[in-house]
Amino acid sequence: MPVEIRDAERFIAMSANAKHCAVKRLKNLVKLKLRTSSTLYTLKIEPVKAEETIKKLKCQIREE
Repeated sequence: MPVEIRDAERFIAMSANAKHCAVKRLKNLVKLKLRTSSTLYTLKIEPVKAEETIKKLKCQIREE
């Protein structure tokens, strides 16, 4: 089961240990999915804040 994280800074810190991050853009939000070796973490964020967060990620980024 995926684990939802609500803190963007924690999500960014966890990205250092991730295999990749998938970005899914919806109409009114952006969903970021961070795949680690054992767990899938998700973050739902506003499109304006999403661009800043994506630039800070430390793993490979995939667009869905």
